[in-house]
Amino acid sequence: MSNKIAEVVILIPINKPILGNEEKEAVLKVLESGALTNASAEGGFFVKTFEKDLASFMGAKDAVVVNSGTAALQVSLLAMNIKPGDEVIVPSFTFAATAGAVLLVGAKPVFVDIDLNTYNMDPEAFRRAITSRTKAVIPVDLYGLPAKIDEIREYAERYGIAIIEDACQAQGASYNGRMAGTLGDVGCLSFYPGKVMTTGEGGAIITNDQELADKLRMIRTHGQTKGYDSKLLGGNFRMPEIEAAIGIVQLRKLSKFLEARAKNARILIEKLNEADLILPQVPENTIHNWYLFTVRFANEKIREIIRNRLLKEGIGATVYYPTPVHKLPYYISLGYGKIELPNTEMASKTVLSLPVNPLIEEKDLEKTSKIIFEVLSSIS
Repeated sequence: MSNKIAEVVILIPINKPILGNEEKEAVLKVLESGALTNASAEGGFFVKTFEKDLASFMGAKDAVVVNSGTAALQVSLLAMNIKPGDEVIVPSFTFAATAGAVLLVGAKPVFVDIDLNTYNMDPEAFRRAITSRTKAVIPVDLYGLPAKIDEIREYAERYGIAIIEDACQAQGASYNGRMAGTLGDVGCLSFYPGKVMTTGEGGAIITNDQELADKLRMIRTHGQTKGYDSKLLGGNFRMPEIEAAIGIVQLRKLSKFLEARAKNARILIEKLNEADLILPQVPENTIHNWYLFTVRFANEKIREIIRNRLLKEGIGATVYYPTPVHKLPYYISLGYGKIELPNTEMASKTVLSLPVNPLIEEKDLEKTSKIIFEVLSSIS
C-alpha cells in the first residue's frame, strides 16, 4: 500500500512555497552585489533590513535572523546559559528539532503531555515536571496555534524558568493581542519552504531585550563582536544575504498569505461541521495562522483509510506527527521510550492535517470534504 501511495501525484499539496518575480529580482540584486554573506555580528545589508522589517511586523524591539528554525532554538538555549545537567521541559508531540536543540547544548529534554483540545503543552503537565534542575521550558505553538503561555508563565516565573517559545509553525498567529513569537523570553521562527512564508531555509529569534539581542548576534557569529575576538561560545548560525533578500519580499506578502489560509480554514470548518470528526479548536483571544488544519478521528484505522483515499485522489493529507519524539529510535536509545504520555500517543494515532494553503481553491476544499464524508459514511 505504501508503495502505491508514493507513486500518486499530489495535485493539492499540504504546503508549498509561493514565490514570484519579486523574489527572483531580490536574489539577483544580491548576486550582482557579490556580497553573499557578512561575517560581522550585525550582518549584511539585507540581513539588517530583514531584521528591522521582521521586528516591526512582530511588534517587537528586535529580531535576530539565523540559518534555520533549529538554529534559532539552539542559539536561544545558548544565550539563556542552558548547560549540561540542566533540564528543559518540552512536548513530545512536535517535530524532533525542539528536543534535539536541547541535546545539542548538552542539556536534558524532559517530555510532558499535551492538551488534546489544542495539541499544545498542558500547563499542568509542565508544572508537575518541574524540578530543581529545570532551567527552561519550550512550549510549541503546534500547527500554528499559540500555546497557553500565560498559564505556563505563571509557573515559570515562580520557579525562575526561562521561556523559549517555539513559534516555528505559528508566525502571524496571536494570543491575547500579542503575536506568537513574542510571548516568551525569546521566540523562535522558521522560514522552511513549507512554512507560512519562506527564505528557503532560515529562522529568527524575537526578543524585546537589547542586551540579549546583542548576545544572540554574537553567538550566531562564533561569539564575536568585531571579528577574531570570540568572547563566548558560538558558531556559524548566520543567515546568508540571499535568504534575507527573499525574506524581505515574502514578509510583505505574509498578511495576504494568512488571509487566504484563514478563509480556506473557515470554509473547511463549515463543510466538515457535521462530519464525525474533531475539528480544530481555537480558544478565545487566540488567532490561528492555519499553517496546518488538523482534524482528529475516532481511531487510527479510520484515519488511515481516509488519509489513503485522499492521497489516492491527489490531496496531500499528512500526519504530523505519526511518532511522538520520545518514541523515535534515537530517543528510545536514550531511555525515553517507556515514558507514558497518553494524550500525545492518542493524537499521533488519530490526527490528520488537510491542505488550506493559499494555493487551495474552494473546489479543492469541496473535494476534500466530500471524500471524507463518503468514507465516514461507508465505515458507519
